Amino acid sequence: MTRPIVVSIDQLSRPQPGGIASYVHGLLRGLHDTSHHPTVVPLGPSSAIAALEPELRRHARAVPSWQLRGWRYRPFGAPSGAAVVHATSMMGPFGGGDIVSVALHDLLWRDVPEATTPRGVRFHEQRLQYILGREDIRLLTVSPLLPPRLRALGVPSERIFPVRLGVDESTVTPASPERVREVLAAAGVHGPFTLHAGTREPRKNTQRLVRAHATAVHQHRELGPLVFVGPDGWGAAPTGNAVVLGMVDRDVLLGLYRDAMVVAYVPLAEGFGLPPVEALRAGARVVVSNTCPSVADNTEVVLVDPLDEGAIADGLITALALRDDEHIRARRTQSVADYSWANCAEDHLRAWS
Repeated sequence: MTRPIVVSIDQLSRPQPGGIASYVHGLLRGLHDTSHHPTVVPLGPSSAIAALEPELRRHARAVPSWQLRGWRYRPFGAPSGAAVVHATSMMGPFGGGDIVSVALHDLLWRDVPEATTPRGVRFHEQRLQYILGREDIRLLTVSPLLPPRLRALGVPSERIFPVRLGVDESTVTPASPERVREVLAAAGVHGPFTLHAGTREPRKNTQRLVRAHATAVHQHRELGPLVFVGPDGWGAAPTGNAVVLGMVDRDVLLGLYRDAMVVAYVPLAEGFGLPPVEALRAGARVVVSNTCPSVADNTEVVLVDPLDEGAIADGLITALALRDDEHIRARRTQSVADYSWANCAEDHLRAWS
């Protein structure tokens, strides 16, 4: 494409950007590195642009925050003559290009409405109905669960384009084991640990995980304390006696994945689920809910029922007993090799062709 591809980046300015932020960064990186060499225009608030690597913000355009609310009606900030305008979330914009597309990540506000605010439910449902009613908007689905659900809602298959996510980060080197130990020691953790990464909110099932871990560690002390990494989200998500590190630098997170005895991710519901894929790429032993589509068919994880604390505890013990030599860790990494930002970019370019 010789004309610009506009990609919204508004999610990067949110207090809890979550998985969509990883998607935005990764998509921009994949498009930047592709041999097609498209001109990519990141579009969003100045604070979101500042969160990008310098080489990715070269053609960025800032949009005042008050204009974002009007993105449903007008593509404020988008350059004229764009080949594509792609909304990475349901905020928009939904116009301004020869091709208009939106990334649909999940329908979680329908599946677990109690895990978000009533205002959040209304916003997402209203935007979904608007998007579905706009037959010119292409729907790029990051979750394998979404295409059949959209078809059941009457969306024709020719509007639906599945795209892969990625976890490879060529620009980030995992922190050294010494640096990881320093971070943990500052929080009072010395020795082995079990890791959970992600926004802490009711949907992530933290209470059951805390209780299950307490049961498992009573039998197997080598699991170590449970460590939570990530921001606070909406709603109460009790963490009991677990250690909460909060937000950490990306290199430290990758080091924590690598060095954890077990990585546990047991949400009640999930659109995709990047943390267990990231953990596998780091070679970690992983316990994950059977509700997590990103690794539902991956034989390298231990799947558990997120509603069954006993099953979660048994899963932690089972994962701990798995071999963890260099060969096995390489096999885990290979099991998610398809999840690359290069593949993500190629999927998007095909959807826009």
